[in-house]
Amino acid sequence: MHNNLKNLAIFEGNHIRRLWDGEKELWYFSIIDVIQVLTESPRPRKYWNALKTKLKNEGSQLSQKVGQLKMESLDGKMYLTDVADTETLLRLIQSTPSPKAEPFKLWLAKVGYERMREMGDPEIALNRSRVYWREQGRSEKWIEQRMTGQETRNKLTDYWSEHKVKKGEEFAILTNIIHQEWSDISVKEHKGLKGLKTQNLRDHMSEEELIFTALAELSTRRIAETDKAEGLEENKIPAKKGGKIAKDARLTLEEKTGSSVITGKNFLLPSKK
Repeated sequence: MHNNLKNLAIFEGNHIRRLWDGEKELWYFSIIDVIQVLTESPRPRKYWNALKTKLKNEGSQLSQKVGQLKMESLDGKMYLTDVADTETLLRLIQSTPSPKAEPFKLWLAKVGYERMREMGDPEIALNRSRVYWREQGRSEKWIEQRMTGQETRNKLTDYWSEHKVKKGEEFAILTNIIHQEWSDISVKEHKGLKGLKTQNLRDHMSEEELIFTALAELSTRRIAETDKAEGLEENKIPAKKGGKIAKDARLTLEEKTGSSVITGKNFLLPSKK
């Protein structure tokens, strides 16, 4: 399951952004987040820049092992961020004097172990999500719909991955086309309606919103499979058609009930209309 919860790890109450590379089977962690936790510096970026210069002057090869990936910032936007895998991070920690160094090393080992367990038994990750949602007050019915929708989503993204659609920006483009078609608003506009910033939109959808999202994505995949769509441009067509199928169903339901499926309610502010 791909969501913000999965891409955040928590060390002593501090959020550490991370991304999983399925091909290399490695976690990549935000170095700035780690530096902030270890040093408690009010300017972790400046601290990291100084450390990078120091390592380079000392002839260390560590800086060559530091990469950059786009990660979500506090403003909800994606920015290139210096990242390191577990091995590189452990070596960097040795260059960062901190009483938290040893506990952090143990934490890193635990995070890696949990991921390996999840790869061997995906039910572990699913059960963790169930527990989290229950703690947030979600009903069992909502949880089942959320997980069913995620399975539908995963099948669609698997199709895209196998048919020359690039992860990241191209996935986002197609997702937004589908969403715009069925709901008449963009993903960004839907999040704004619900008052969300960095939160995962689907975690704050109503049961109806989840169902129509799933219908749109299921329809998109089936049409793409039938048309044998390849690449971004060809997959835009099934995205529009799949979204339209869900839109027609939504309009029919709204006509019968007299109420809008699209809602500003979220699970942060349950009373928001």
